[in-house]
Amino acid sequence: MNALRGFTFCAFAGLLLIASASAQTYMLQPAPSRVDNPLKGLVPYSRPHEDRFPHSMEFMYLALSDLMIQEHQFDWKPLETLLDDISSRGKQAVIRIYMEYPGKSKGIPEYLVRDGLTVHEYVNENTAPLPPAKIITPDYEDPRLRKAIQNFIAAFGKKYDGDARLGYITAGLLGTWGEWHTYPRNDLWASKTTQEVVLDAYEKAFQQTPVLLRYPAGPDHGYQANNASRPFGYHDDSFAWATLDTGKPQDNWYYMPALIAAGESARNKWQTQPIGGEIRPEVWGKVFDEPTQWVPGTQDFHECVTQTHATWLMDTGMFREVPSPERRRRAEDEVRRMGYDFYVRQANFEPSGSAFKMTLELVNQGVAPFYMNWPTEVAMVQDGKIVHQSVAENLSMKGRLPGQHTLVENVDTNELRGKHTVLIRVANPLANGKSLGFANANQDTTQAGWLTLGEVELN
Repeated sequence: MNALRGFTFCAFAGLLLIASASAQTYMLQPAPSRVDNPLKGLVPYSRPHEDRFPHSMEFMYLALSDLMIQEHQFDWKPLETLLDDISSRGKQAVIRIYMEYPGKSKGIPEYLVRDGLTVHEYVNENTAPLPPAKIITPDYEDPRLRKAIQNFIAAFGKKYDGDARLGYITAGLLGTWGEWHTYPRNDLWASKTTQEVVLDAYEKAFQQTPVLLRYPAGPDHGYQANNASRPFGYHDDSFAWATLDTGKPQDNWYYMPALIAAGESARNKWQTQPIGGEIRPEVWGKVFDEPTQWVPGTQDFHECVTQTHATWLMDTGMFREVPSPERRRRAEDEVRRMGYDFYVRQANFEPSGSAFKMTLELVNQGVAPFYMNWPTEVAMVQDGKIVHQSVAENLSMKGRLPGQHTLVENVDTNELRGKHTVLIRVANPLANGKSLGFANANQDTTQAGWLTLGEVELN
């Protein structure tokens, strides 16, 4: 006990204070984080049933033909309407723009067809679980189409890069559903040269909003352009069905075998770029049931998230019907570990006049970092009111990999005096979007959207 002389111990709700003459250290209690934390989790199509499953984003396709009228003329109203609608619910959007989609007659800009762009119409048999449907595939090697794609992406990025209403963009534009293949008509697929036109354009146009590609590919890939070292994430659209390596040669297109084959840069992509995708329709909802109830071919969701480091996944299964309590509980547990899951284990305050040094012990309990540079703010509360608020650059959550981190910030409190409660939050730039919620018992206890760290005495 002699080693503890000079310290005072005091328990608060959700906090344990260890105080010395020069500093105050608070041990913070953990708690389950919010299932609808921003920019992660399960993503329904736009306008879902709100009572089905918590979520922070909504997904929707848009036809390029609705947005591109002429080579340099664009109509952004369909996208604006979609983004405004989704953001009105406090959600951010995931979007994909397509040119070919089974069963839809639009997609390719009409002016290109009028100008003589060759198109191929046929019945696509690769539409399961939906019936075969007619599809229209453009000639991806036509220089006019390549130029149109370059112009569109440049205008798209100029107007929307960094837009707070946008969470993620899946690259789209090429292939069936914008999924970068024309299977089984592989003869109609875009060349690597055309793919590189798209990749170059996105890389130049989008510096803030993450762009995700369908397939990992290294320099030796047979039909996909090398993307391993480019600043894009990936999206696995056959998640929990064609994700894990089966060891079978015919399954080498599955996500993990393809990722491994693409090389180290691709394998480490998750550390700097987000991984998303879509749960395969065959296992919608069922993937969160007991293994004995899985349909044949299901891959373990937990293991798929572990290996891919997935942050978000499109899903319909948890939104088309009210899930059973057991299915919902399992889904909530799995969603919490997707992407980031931040727990502040300890907060230490060392006052020095009207300023203090704050040291946080942060644990990322998830499988991936937080990818956006959203501001972390510190607030001082006295008599129930925020009397000081500032951005703490050194407390940024961006890039914090799974594991423990020590964060240090010197907080200038502008001549405040007396005892103050210290709060932090990671602010969502969407005006009515939820701030990032920590996996702490004291999240939202003092002020909604803020984590209570403890109290500091300023002299």
